[in-house]
Amino acid sequence: MLKDITLGQFFPGDTVAHKLDPRTKILLVMLYIIALFCANSVLTYALMALVLAVCVRISRVGIRALVRGLKPVLFILIFTCVLNLLFTPGDHYLVEWGILHISKEGIRNAVFMVLRIMLLIMGTFLMTYTTSPIALTDGLERLLNWMKRFHVPVHEVAMMMSIALRFIPTLIEETDKIMSAQKARGADFDSGGLVQKAKALIPILVPLFISAFRRADELATAMECRCYHGGEGRTRLHVLRYQRRDYLALVFGVLITAWVIVLRQMGV
Repeated sequence: MLKDITLGQFFPGDTVAHKLDPRTKILLVMLYIIALFCANSVLTYALMALVLAVCVRISRVGIRALVRGLKPVLFILIFTCVLNLLFTPGDHYLVEWGILHISKEGIRNAVFMVLRIMLLIMGTFLMTYTTSPIALTDGLERLLNWMKRFHVPVHEVAMMMSIALRFIPTLIEETDKIMSAQKARGADFDSGGLVQKAKALIPILVPLFISAFRRADELATAMECRCYHGGEGRTRLHVLRYQRRDYLALVFGVLITAWVIVLRQMGV
């Protein structure tokens, strides 16, 4: 299960999706989320799925990597589906059992909600797969640069997000190593009830926290040795500049979002 968590991973490539400005990809994801939450019909959800399929094809990441990222949230998908299926009121109930009932509206809401969560996760994961943490930090900082007028520490916030994304795969790998070492010593994490399984995680959490704090201390020492004092006066090796492909991608994203909103207003 730990190997299925792909958040924070970056797959290097030379595709158009990889070459897009990180600011463009962040804005496109925002437009994608807006369009996804405006979708309310089979046509609009099919359109959003088609857009995601085209983006996956362009990025050459592979649909398997995106589907693998859904496994850790499988419980959330099932829970959301059950709630919408059993507790959505409707005009005609297909199945009734006490306070539980299944209606056509419930089936529709359950399917659409699961599709929305799946498309949302895969779309955001696609951005992290095609954007390095450093580029993502630069893009986020440039987009939020206007907030410095209100004394918001934009650079520090962007740096913390970048470090968090960067160390997610590292902590997952460290957790897997600790679990393998504990299993080699006879630890059992699969049997027993919920309370017993929770107690079995204590031998994992303690060394994991110690390792995380040690890595944080080493990172802070390394940054101080390199005279890091925040974003003031810093220059960048790669200066972000919009290219023609960025403007075309933004126009495409705006058109798709506007199309979905128009279809929603038309009731299609």
